[in-house]
Amino acid sequence: MIVLSILAALSEIVGFSHGRATAGSVGLVPITASLLIAPSWSTVLFAVAGQTVVFALQRRQVLKIWYNAAQVSLSISLGTLVFLALSDPSARVLQSAGFADAGLRLAIPTVLLVVVTWAANAVLMGAAVSLTTDIKFQTVIRKALSTAPLTLLLAIFAFYLAWLSANLGLFGTAGMVLPLLAVRQLYRTTTELTSVTEELLDLMVAAIEARDPYTSGHSKRVANTSTILARALGLTSAQVERVTVAALLHDVGKIDEAFAPILAKEGRLTPEEWAIMKRHPVRSAELIGMLTSLRDVVAPVRHHHENWDGTGYPDGLKGEAIPLTSRIIMFADTLDAITTDRPYRRALGMEDARSEFVKFKGKQFDPGLCEVVLRADVWAQLYMSIQQHETKLAERKVS
Repeated sequence: MIVLSILAALSEIVGFSHGRATAGSVGLVPITASLLIAPSWSTVLFAVAGQTVVFALQRRQVLKIWYNAAQVSLSISLGTLVFLALSDPSARVLQSAGFADAGLRLAIPTVLLVVVTWAANAVLMGAAVSLTTDIKFQTVIRKALSTAPLTLLLAIFAFYLAWLSANLGLFGTAGMVLPLLAVRQLYRTTTELTSVTEELLDLMVAAIEARDPYTSGHSKRVANTSTILARALGLTSAQVERVTVAALLHDVGKIDEAFAPILAKEGRLTPEEWAIMKRHPVRSAELIGMLTSLRDVVAPVRHHHENWDGTGYPDGLKGEAIPLTSRIIMFADTLDAITTDRPYRRALGMEDARSEFVKFKGKQFDPGLCEVVLRADVWAQLYMSIQQHETKLAERKVS
């Protein structure tokens, strides 16, 4: 238990930054191993005590030390309760069976122990971060979910460490130091790649909107609205994430120098200028297509100005030939455009905006999608999102 707690403490000490307000480590592996060997409240207290010492050595604020200790305690306690409820008492004696046999008997309880502990920790961390910073709870959870597949790997390593400790004692436990460092590096690489991708997307969006002061925040609002609509349509979490990315980058082509004079112009565009602006979806698709990880959103971005009746641009696609993601972005883009003040017109209220969607249903907009958008519960979410934006805008003006 002492050696396992030391391993957990070392894992925490060599942890790494996971975004602006969170951090990651593989301390869950030795903690889980100790719980597999002796799933009791004394083990929980021992693990929490070791983690608390590390928090104190890291000179964290007293409130953070207490919160982190409580977070660890609650998370591993919930995991332990699930383990105790599902595992046969005889199966907890790891020396009583060979590695393969013990693994089969403890596979499901071990995985659930890790998953429940990890999930509880993620929720508590998300709550703390959202309450103490301007980072949204959903953002923290999304970052945590990006590493969710690694929980299975953590469960395997935890079980292997527990079996080695139970059968080989001190040397078996100490022999896991290097594998733990390898898992830590894999975990770190995964989280850093996710963070870098998100930061690059934000940088690209910021560069676009620097060109057009009148649409500051437009891409993020369209992405937020598209996310609401994608969820309302019942898309999977993976599909929703790609819709959000496509919506965030739908205007990236405007960074091209050819559009700069037009974007800086106040007032309505001439027919010649409008013809140039119609090329921006194509340019957006070209730029996005240069990144391998974004090639699945090239078509949705290229076609986000296609109309349901075939009168849109750049390719005049019609009906179901238009990618679903493009149709979602079309709704979100239009909603933001008509509910935002522009130099040449005032923003429409939500009821007037609703009338516009009804008016152009089956012409500009997918009629089936329109039915979902105009549903009372979905429209209420969209209205709340717009209200939150207006509140933030007003607060910035005051400050």
